Amino acid sequence: MNVRFKMNNEKILNSMLFVLKNLGGKTDFHKMFKILYFADQKHLVSYGFPITGDFYVAMENGPVPSKSYDVLKAIRGDSFWSTHLNKQYHHLFQVEGFNISALQNPDEEELAISDIECIVSSIEENKSLNFSQLKEKSHQYAWNNAIKNAKNDEGNFDNEISFIDIAREANANEEMLKYIALNLENQSIFDHAEA
Repeated sequence: MNVRFKMNNEKILNSMLFVLKNLGGKTDFHKMFKILYFADQKHLVSYGFPITGDFYVAMENGPVPSKSYDVLKAIRGDSFWSTHLNKQYHHLFQVEGFNISALQNPDEEELAISDIECIVSSIEENKSLNFSQLKEKSHQYAWNNAIKNAKNDEGNFDNEISFIDIAREANANEEMLKYIALNLENQSIFDHAEA
């Protein structure tokens, strides 16, 4: 398992709502996840940490943010966490098949100015790309470097994408890669101290 940043649930939810607001209130899973991926990548390379802390897994059609995917699957009713997460988040999103609609506006107070800038930039770059174009764009170094669809001893998929690889794919310089690694190490130390 890769070292992870701490997830911020409010940023995860409000990032998705912000994307939806800027795409006319609805989109599909694939476009949402790729916009979030490239927004997180931009923020990682510019500031040394991602927007939400959600980690990405390499799936057939590109990187997928794990917690975001779990929330949407739960609302749709096909997740191990469906009962619990659906009660928490059903008032935020409507999910039919692979289509998502916003049921409320984002709380933009939960997003930093840098978060919004990176999400807006990703929306502008990716909103007009079709499924195949987004798939190809996201099947680059970080996705290829992950262990795709490999199961670990517990039978779970162990195809998590490294944050360092995400930054390296976007041509982060060595100084920024060291800074990201330090942030991840500090996060890991902080998490173990809390345990």
